[in-house]
Amino acid sequence: MTQRLKNKVALITGASRGIGAAVAKRFAQEGAQLILIARSSSDLEKVDDEIQKYGPPAVLVPFDLTDLPRIDDLARSLADRFGHLDILVGNAAILGGLTPITHIKPSVWHHIITTNLHANWHLLRACEPLLMKSAEARIIFVTSEVASDPHAYWGAYAVSKAALEMMTKIYAAEIKHKGFKVNLIDPGSVQTDMCAEWMPGEDPSSLPFPEDITEAFVRLAESSCPWHGETLKAQDILLWKK
Repeated sequence: MTQRLKNKVALITGASRGIGAAVAKRFAQEGAQLILIARSSSDLEKVDDEIQKYGPPAVLVPFDLTDLPRIDDLARSLADRFGHLDILVGNAAILGGLTPITHIKPSVWHHIITTNLHANWHLLRACEPLLMKSAEARIIFVTSEVASDPHAYWGAYAVSKAALEMMTKIYAAEIKHKGFKVNLIDPGSVQTDMCAEWMPGEDPSSLPFPEDITEAFVRLAESSCPWHGETLKAQDILLWKK
């Protein structure tokens, strides 16, 4: 099998389960060297056990992204170890429950916005010098349909994703003349813990597995990616023909 991400250095957040873990395993199959971030070291180690079936072990970074100063420390460590970064996948997010927007506790609101938005800005800012050293930098942020289609009770999650989309598109416009490709992907409904939280009555067997949409992430990460500054549904990417 041709390894479409061979020797690419890729950082993935929220990589211990669900979509992030599935993308990590697929990127490993495609030849990438991985840096994986999540809160649970034990869950990261389980993902790494699978990754080592396809290549070298991942660099595991167990920490909470709301510890924002550590993101700068991470970037300095990556600069010392790799010297550059080819792919950044901002996948980590929390839902925080569904409730009327004025009933959300301030602490919950700030935690969701920090995790889903502020941490991604800090990652982008801290990692940009490393991405600039890549010949073909690729940045992928994970979004949701609620970012552009208001749903009652989605509160801070929807607000954070709407702001993430604007942040990403502004950045894409700012670096359009460089070799970067910067995009957002909406995975749709898949069998994850977060999907079970927001759709408790949904029959999980009717939904695709996270592994079923990893090809869409590869297409956004590989050298031949044709998109820039777009919000794309995973299924539309999968249907796209080169």
